[in-house]
Parts: sequence; structure tokens; C-alpha cells
Amino acid sequence: MIEAARAGDLDEVIAGSHVIVCTGSGGVGKTTTAAAIAVAAARKGRRTIVLTIDPARRLAQSLGLSSLDNWPRPVEAVDGLDAMMLDMKRTFDEVIERHADSAEHVRNITRNRFYQQLSSSLAGTQEYMAMEKLYDLHREGTYDCIVIDTPPTRNALDFLDAPRRLTDFLEGRFLRMFLSPGVTAGRWAGKAVGFGTGMFMRAASRITGSGVLEDLGEFFQSFEGMYEGFKQRANDVYHLLQSSESGFVVVSTAEDHTLREARYFLQRLARDGMPTAGLVVNRTTPPLPDELADSPHLRTAAASLADGEEPAPAAAALLELAAEDDAVAHREHRALVAGLHRTDPGVLVEIPQRAEDIHDIGGLDWVGAHLRGVA
Repeated sequence: MIEAARAGDLDEVIAGSHVIVCTGSGGVGKTTTAAAIAVAAARKGRRTIVLTIDPARRLAQSLGLSSLDNWPRPVEAVDGLDAMMLDMKRTFDEVIERHADSAEHVRNITRNRFYQQLSSSLAGTQEYMAMEKLYDLHREGTYDCIVIDTPPTRNALDFLDAPRRLTDFLEGRFLRMFLSPGVTAGRWAGKAVGFGTGMFMRAASRITGSGVLEDLGEFFQSFEGMYEGFKQRANDVYHLLQSSESGFVVVSTAEDHTLREARYFLQRLARDGMPTAGLVVNRTTPPLPDELADSPHLRTAAASLADGEEPAPAAAALLELAAEDDAVAHREHRALVAGLHRTDPGVLVEIPQRAEDIHDIGGLDWVGAHLRGVA
């Protein structure tokens, strides 16, 4: 399975997928891979945007931009390519503006202290808003290809789970309690509905203060009537990600722990019916040609030359270096076989280690050539 996958590439995905989601552990080159895919898609004449929900500045820097924000910015060095970084609160505000029935309704929600906390820091909100932004970009129809750069893997699972968690929360018992008749802002201590609810409110008021509960109640009551829109959009974008228009690219290195993370996510994608485009393994050591790939013999030859006169010691040092590279390549291959045990990545693409970091469009083109199998 591994050998067959090595012959693959992502050229068809780059040329044809509408949504490409890149995910992986921290430090594996996921952001660089997402940027390289976006550049490669634009080079094919596709109108492309790359969206990061990682607040680090690596994407902007590699694309030659000073900064990114919640609006698409053209990448001047690549025709047809835009880039943006998710602004979680601004995106949530836009969602409220879209679903609210009046400007006053919008003001009541966006000025609410509970909403301000929810929209800027609550766990899972960032991933849900990324779904909303993806939905907007898809519906607008401006772009042929949308590339999403997600946070590290375990958080990237939130990218799949966030819509369900938020909609479950909004339709759950907690919300219904706040929307019950008689439960209105400013009347928490003595006017709660039912004995159990009253006990909860009195205890919560002592812990958090009645002002917090008033904000919470006002938020939920203002939110009434908007829930179905949230739920429908969450379902729509989830179905988009499951469709043949989309593809997930899992990014890893050949190290054991990152491959375990990659396998975990590949299995989760398969379980959820998400289309896996392939696995990219960055910074690998290319194997030596077959006629040289024998590290014990290389070291024996090096030892025989080490004590000779120049240039024999220099040749010995080169042979030792080749032997070490050969050993590393074999170790990485064993890690790939073990790490992907009983997991089919579909296409597996290896990007070799580069002498210098990827920090500009030229470097992204180099990575893109390997992703497309034309390097």
C-alpha cells in the first residue's frame, strides 16, 4: 500500500476540487502546504483563495503580504490568488447581521456581554465561524478553489465537530430554560420557572452574580428565532465537506508522533464519510539510488579510505554522510509503514527536506511541483 501511494500526487485535486482542507499536527508544514496548494491552483488558471484560521503570520509572510485580515487580499505575485485570515468576532457579527430581523435586534445581541465573550473566546467558536466563512465563500461563487488552513490536528477535529456542538447547545435544555415563559432578564432570583430551575438560578446567581445571568438570559431571548438559520447553514457546509467537490489533505512528517496524529485524523475522516484527498509527508530524506543504497557497505568503504592521503579522507566523509542519509531514509520508511498500519491515505506524497526554509513564492512553487508530481 505504501509503495503504491508513493507514486501518487495531488495534481487532480489541485486542478478539480472546489474546497481543499489542510490539516495536521503543529510544526509539520501544514500552513506551507496549504499555501503551496493555493499557489498551484492559481497557476492552473483557477480563481483561488486560501483562508487560514491559524493566527500565526506564516501564511502572510510566505505569500509576500505584510498582514492578513477578514477580507480577501490579492497576492500580487500570483495572478488569480487571494488570501485572508479569519477574524472570529467579525465573522460572528456578520452572521448575526444576516439572521437578525432588524438593526435593533442586531444591536441588542452584539452589545450583550455574554455575546461578546462567546464571539471572541469560547472554545469551538473559531472553528464554527470558519465553517460560516467557508459557506459564504462557497455561496458567493467568486472562487473556483477554496483552500482552508486549519489549526493543529486535535483542534482541527473541532472544525468537523463545532457545528454539531453549537447547534446541540442552542437546541438543548439549557437554552429552552432561558426561553421559558416567565424567565426574563432582571427576575432571576424569585421568578424562575419550576422548582429545579429556581434552585439552579439562585445557586448560579450566588456564584456568577445576577448581572451575568441577566446578560445570558437577554442573549438567549434575543437569539430566539435565529436558531434554525444557524442549524441549516451548519448542515449545508457539513454536506459540502462530505461532497465530491471537497477533499481533505492531511499533513505530517515521518516522525512517529506526527504519523500517529495523521492516522487518527485519516480514520476520523473515513468514519465521517469525508473525502480524503491524500497524505502529505514533509521534510523526508530521499532514498539513495539502488546501486548505492547499502549503508553497511558504504561505511566499510569509508573506513578503508579514512586513513589515506587526500582526497581519500574527503571521499570517506562523503560516504559516511551518504550512509547516514540511507539509514535515515530506511528509518522514515519503517515509520511510514508502521504509522499507516491498516490506514489507507489514498494518495501519499513525500516532500523532500530542503536546504533552506520555505518563505516566499519561489519556495511555494517548489513545494507545489512536488505536490503535483512534476518536480
